[in-house]
Amino acid sequence: MTENDRKFEATTPNFKSEAAKKIAKLFPEVVADGQIDTDALEELLSPDLEDEEANEKYKFTWRGKRNAKRIADAPARTTTLIADKKSSKDWDATKNVYIEGDNLEVLKLMQKAYSEKVKVIYIDPPYNTGHDFVYKDKYHDPYDNYLRETGQIDAEGNVTTTNRESNGRFHTDWLNMMYPRLKLARNLLMDDGVIFISIDDNEDANLKKICDEIFGENNFLAQVVWERAYAPINLKKNFSESHDYILVYAKDASIVETRGIPRGDEADNRYSNPDNDPRGVWQSDNLSVGPAIESNIYPVTTPSGRVVEPPAGRSW
Repeated sequence: MTENDRKFEATTPNFKSEAAKKIAKLFPEVVADGQIDTDALEELLSPDLEDEEANEKYKFTWRGKRNAKRIADAPARTTTLIADKKSSKDWDATKNVYIEGDNLEVLKLMQKAYSEKVKVIYIDPPYNTGHDFVYKDKYHDPYDNYLRETGQIDAEGNVTTTNRESNGRFHTDWLNMMYPRLKLARNLLMDDGVIFISIDDNEDANLKKICDEIFGENNFLAQVVWERAYAPINLKKNFSESHDYILVYAKDASIVETRGIPRGDEADNRYSNPDNDPRGVWQSDNLSVGPAIESNIYPVTTPSGRVVEPPAGRSW
């Protein structure tokens, strides 16, 4: 069996059992009769407080959130990944895998082979503009019934779209679709892995909140502004939006380094060392800034004895 064949031994671990083992290892005092005592765990993490106001806490929730978590923890259905070697090139040597399928189901099937092995994930989910397809997740029905009940196809098998803005669960449906997929994606990331998620104004705020919960707000790296349009739309009633966003989260921000763009020869050539300064190459620059800060306006005497002050309206 080749390495690529082993990648398709697609089964999913029991997340609840694994989580219980980790909790028991960290907090042995909450284990009773081989089970996690949730009351003891809650007391350990959140000691009794004196009044109701003290028990109030910041949280982001919506209808169906508990079920979205359950869906993320549920094992895959009785589906599996099948290698299409006839359509592949150089199967035994390639390091690339292309998978077609329902994305949630595929994420579950990938858990065993790719858990904590992925360096970078980029996803471009539905922006939930009112025309995007967002569906409810079910796992025990035949696949055709599943597609029909979730609105992906009609009775004749034609593809449909759902989640119009008139839907009373417009944001809720989108959150319930995204939450388990993001939670499973986090499992795939290496400790120094990073995920990039494209989004626009419709769900940017909600996406940030669920990512803060799943990845940890301390692992937020950036919200990148992506300029997607260069000409304004004059027919807009108010603002003509010209950009979307890319949210960036790390599995562990304390060990991730996004090194930026390497400096090229053009930038290096701006520096020289005409006076053989032992500290290395340098370039002269304006040492004043504006607008002026009163406490940073004072005379400076140069080595030659000349006294200089910052230009008018500026300070050091």
